Amino acid sequence: MTDLAQAKIILKKVFGFEDFRPGQEEIVGAILCGGPVLAVMPTGSGKSLCYQLPALLDDGLTLVVSPLIALMRDQVGQMRALGVPAATLNSMTGEAEAGQIWRDIRAGALKLLYISPERLALDGLTEALSRANVRRVAVDEAHCICEWGHDFRPEYRLIRESVERIGAVQAVAFTATADSATRAEIGERLFGAWPQIFVHSFDRPNISLKFAAKDQPRKQLQRFLSARRGQSGIVYCATRAGAERLADFFAEQAFETVAYHAGLDQGRRNANQDRFLREDGVIAFATVAFGMGVNKPDVRFVAHADMPSSIEAYYQEIGRAGRDGLPADTLTLYGLEDMALRRRQIDEKDISDERRRFEHQRLSALAALCEAAACRRQILLGHFNEQAPPCGACDVCRGEILVRDGSIEARKALSAVFRTGQRFGLNYLADLLIGADSDALRRNGHDGLKTFGVGAECNKQEWASTFRQLFAAGALRTASAEHGGFALTEKGEAILRGHEIFMLRADAPREKSRDRARKAPRGGTPAQGENPIFEILRKLRREIAQEQGVAAYMIFADRTLMEMADRRPATLDELRDIYGVGDRKIVAFGEIFLEAIAQACV
Repeated sequence: MTDLAQAKIILKKVFGFEDFRPGQEEIVGAILCGGPVLAVMPTGSGKSLCYQLPALLDDGLTLVVSPLIALMRDQVGQMRALGVPAATLNSMTGEAEAGQIWRDIRAGALKLLYISPERLALDGLTEALSRANVRRVAVDEAHCICEWGHDFRPEYRLIRESVERIGAVQAVAFTATADSATRAEIGERLFGAWPQIFVHSFDRPNISLKFAAKDQPRKQLQRFLSARRGQSGIVYCATRAGAERLADFFAEQAFETVAYHAGLDQGRRNANQDRFLREDGVIAFATVAFGMGVNKPDVRFVAHADMPSSIEAYYQEIGRAGRDGLPADTLTLYGLEDMALRRRQIDEKDISDERRRFEHQRLSALAALCEAAACRRQILLGHFNEQAPPCGACDVCRGEILVRDGSIEARKALSAVFRTGQRFGLNYLADLLIGADSDALRRNGHDGLKTFGVGAECNKQEWASTFRQLFAAGALRTASAEHGGFALTEKGEAILRGHEIFMLRADAPREKSRDRARKAPRGGTPAQGENPIFEILRKLRREIAQEQGVAAYMIFADRTLMEMADRRPATLDELRDIYGVGDRKIVAFGEIFLEAIAQACV
């Protein structure tokens, strides 16, 4: 029997999956051949299984380098729930527990050992591991090795040296986001020999994309969350204070909320994260500190209360939704102030001019995605050099965004900037265009300009949208880091002179675009209360999880419960055919779930 044939048997027996997800089989096959491997796979595509499954086929130990304690704890919990011997060595591991782990390692009783890059670099540890029959080292979140990345961890630079000290072991690495430059840096810094590289589609078709310019953002967010009450989700905020305020506000609106940011003490952070991971229907209001440690498969939505820092960060953050493959939604709110703040932050960084240009390019790409008049998914995937047809599922494809030739309005706005000396901000310029009765305009003599009142057909809010879109498109820049205001760029001058057209977008009327949670297709997550058997099974799952002190999804994933509710198995053999039901789950939970299904069907 071939290694891959054995792998498929274990895939069903242990994990409860009939077959590999797209891309997994060829990566598992390459790892089983023993050479270095770098795999770039989107979040939710099953990266971890690609090193967990080979570990079960080997006699030795697979060492997994992971960046966060919470992520390691979660992975170990999932493996143990499947009957796989796994452990983690980190700063929170007690002396007695560590002693038992080393005894298990020496006895060959452990298959997976999760460890942080900082711990791996400690004196003496690699020497001990060199005698521990380590078969391979799997590096998770490998993009952390890249200095220009948004998740840079300098300790990742030490991994290669540690691997070499352990001995002639296989090195494999995984990440969800890595362009060609990042892949090259990973290959150079992490591997002794050039790895076999697998790059799979960045597309997450189960995630719906929606963007909206800020217009009473708290109410916009409230509409979005109200349509998804009872579902688990994440709301990313630009500041710690913002995360706290929104968590408190929505708690008062009877939502289950937690706050998470680096300013909280470690105990509260851990408690809040554990509650989010273990309970159903909790919303985490968080800064980007709430990131790689989130391994919850049934997150049904991710919202951004403020504009993300880059497309790469945005992709990583929305990737925490829908990891179970079921439908998930996103909402990204953004404003001119967000864009200006991000640009100012880049300008104030102590970095090289080359790095600064790179950061500005990344921000411009994100701003263009925010203000896009074409399929969001096409633009997002295009950023990662992947072509795709219109998705039919984003807000643009759904017809929620109206687009027209806005060159006349653009030239009026740019003329206002130019004629006032390229130093004034949005409110002043909008007053000029609508011909407002303004002391400031009279004091500067700008009420006598040709542009005074030339835009009276639009209101101030509409002009604000035009300026925002011009800024996002790179036609305007910040005039002064100290005082703000707008100045024209080369692109802006071309539009002003009529050498380029400018497409202006506007949101569809609110009554047509009012947010509703998408109705899930067959096999998707139903609206709360829509399927009574699913709700009964979810309640049972929650009770068992609370008794065992584990996350609910470690008992069974939502997708598994949905299939149970749909197919209503009556025997253990029928239950075994359900997605995600392996041998260990049959023994531990089979009878009690069959009984619950039978009672629900009476």
